[in-house]
Amino acid sequence: MKMILKNARKLKGLKTREVAQELGIDQALISKFENGTRKPTKLQIAKLASLLNIDYETLIVAWLKEKILYEIGDDNFALMAINMVREEIENNFDNSKKTLSKNLMVLLKEIDDLKIKLDQFRQFDSFRIAQALELEYTFESNRIEGNTLTLRETDLVINEGLTISGKSMREHLEAINHQEAIAYIKYLMEKNATLNEREVLTIHNLILRGILPDDAGRYRKVQVMIKGSAFMPPQPFLVAKEMEDFFIWYKANKNSLHPIVLAAELHERLVTIHPFIDGNGRTSRLIMNLILLQNGYVIANIKGDATSRMNYYTSLESAQTKDNKEEFLMFVAQNEKESLERYLEIIGQ
Repeated sequence: MKMILKNARKLKGLKTREVAQELGIDQALISKFENGTRKPTKLQIAKLASLLNIDYETLIVAWLKEKILYEIGDDNFALMAINMVREEIENNFDNSKKTLSKNLMVLLKEIDDLKIKLDQFRQFDSFRIAQALELEYTFESNRIEGNTLTLRETDLVINEGLTISGKSMREHLEAINHQEAIAYIKYLMEKNATLNEREVLTIHNLILRGILPDDAGRYRKVQVMIKGSAFMPPQPFLVAKEMEDFFIWYKANKNSLHPIVLAAELHERLVTIHPFIDGNGRTSRLIMNLILLQNGYVIANIKGDATSRMNYYTSLESAQTKDNKEEFLMFVAQNEKESLERYLEIIGQ
């Protein structure tokens, strides 16, 4: 692993000091990582992989191999223990694959069939279609959170720069900010950026810019409650650690889960941590849609009408309080299917 890190750093043209600054650790630690006298933590492995453009799977496997060898050495029973661990891991992996219900697997197959069909007609895409659908997404995502601008008013605010009489400045900013956040996730999609803390904080900063400037792009420092929900988010002192685990989970699962499941899981996990004072829902939905766009799907536009909003919150609360994510995964998948069907209908297919 030490050679992987050293070679990748040199290939990027970075000094150990620059790597240390990005990781927020002492420069001497980077040198120790590279000469093998010190092992990075799992979180540091994730950050190093992202910073140095190393495949996370390659780096984490090398790290685990060294960790196992260090722990067991040449003990006579080491091979027997390793075989037992391998069997248990394989059983756990097989069980995890069975957690997707038959209904969800059928729905995912239908979605992938629609995506294959859409891929054949991408030439019919146009800027105006994308603009109209993104406007609808901004309108619906803000409506979920209580914004009272109509679709037409949202259009006038964003595209005409008009002020709507009787509507608050916050509602105007929510529309403008959300549209800019969509542009940002499209930029991340185009450069195929790996999701990391900086990007999540930037998205949140765009959402709350000019609304709550002191909290935009920053984790909360106070306890919060979710109105109308029995779920209690973690205490503020736990947020940073929960977010570290969030990114580690993403790195470990981004290449093994179906993109729809990955997107829905990231949405649910982020909104459950509830890392921000405000804007958690919008940020979580944007992260979900970033994953979908990166994998060639379309934006899953969750509606803000009373029925859709109730179904959305009910399925989320079931995942948060009953440890049952099936309902929420199905909800997101169904929304993606409907969004794909509508997209195909618009382009005449």
